[in-house]
Amino acid sequence: MPDISPSGPEVLVAIVFHSGYGHTARQAEAVRRCAEKVAGASVLYLTSEEAPKRWDDLAQADAIIFGAPTYMGSASGQFKAFMDATSKVFASGAWRDKLAAGFTNSASRSGDKLATLLQFAILAGQLGMHWVNLGIPPGNNQSNGSEEDLNRLGVFLGAAAQSNADEGPDKAPPPADLLTAERLGERVAKVALQMARGRMAA
Repeated sequence: MPDISPSGPEVLVAIVFHSGYGHTARQAEAVRRCAEKVAGASVLYLTSEEAPKRWDDLAQADAIIFGAPTYMGSASGQFKAFMDATSKVFASGAWRDKLAAGFTNSASRSGDKLATLLQFAILAGQLGMHWVNLGIPPGNNQSNGSEEDLNRLGVFLGAAAQSNADEGPDKAPPPADLLTAERLGERVAKVALQMARGRMAA
């Protein structure tokens, strides 16, 4: 729940992610970067290995953004271990009515990234959370489009990135995908503040 100060509500946005080779970590950093820029928002930044040791801290978050690479058509095994561990949260209802969102990365343009985002959205539904979509129209889908367009991969459910298999995280994901991830972090923080203001008004 947010702290209500005379200047307005404050919200905590948590980011829980796994990164196998560093590419998804760059995406997570982009989400964090813009979430932190939203006035009134702070960020709790955890790997999926750290998160099960921080249940109490996650219970204080207004929003939790899930992130993982897509391996073989689903979220990485390390992140799925975290997902399984949230059965404790399911039993307690501790995350009910929090916001949720997600991001993922793979080497292929599609790479079945939608399957991973759907896994995140289903997890959020099981935990009683409210899903926040990307909110950016698809880019690079017309003759005058560009690889520099936001949401160049045309995903609606969350932020998607594509990293060439032969490039390290120093070169991939490309700038457009990182900017798209930034927009997701900003959107979630702003929606969390909107909800906090609504609760304050009520």
